Amino acid sequence: MKIYTRKGDKGNTTLVGGKKVSKTHIRIEAYGTVDELISHIGMLRDMLENEALKGSLLQAQDRLMTCAAILAADCEDCQVKIPEIQEADITGLENEIDRMESVLTPLTSFVLPGGHVISSQCHVSRTVCRRAERQIIRLSEELFVPDPVLKYINRLSDFLFVLARKVLHDYSIKDIPWKPRL
Repeated sequence: MKIYTRKGDKGNTTLVGGKKVSKTHIRIEAYGTVDELISHIGMLRDMLENEALKGSLLQAQDRLMTCAAILAADCEDCQVKIPEIQEADITGLENEIDRMESVLTPLTSFVLPGGHVISSQCHVSRTVCRRAERQIIRLSEELFVPDPVLKYINRLSDFLFVLARKVLHDYSIKDIPWKPRL
């Protein structure tokens, strides 16, 4: 299979199911941002030394590929089998969040990203995840998006926030509290 087909040279692409749309279509924006998130999480995974966390992030990348496949499908009876996000995927993230939070000091204020480059990459990934979430919500206002996709993306951003704090904790670095100027 060649990497280039020349079919998108005029600014269109084909969805799973065969429908052609502009590369600026909301569906493409949504799964394109999920693709961007997959790359950011890959960078984050490469920065970590903790094998368990690396495994969690690899699993998140896999689930995000599933989300992208779902978002790229525009067919009621696709000839291609599309994987699904399951409730267990969401519960798994919640369990990871609870496990990490069990060693963290409860928050008493908003925190500023920073303190360590790995924690900062968690925050970059989290903000890209939130953008993907907004685009998926916008898409769901016009077209059907399965609820588990939205739940998973929402929970993943929470996971990335807590992971940023856990990284600081593991390096014995304190959160940077936001102190609003009043």
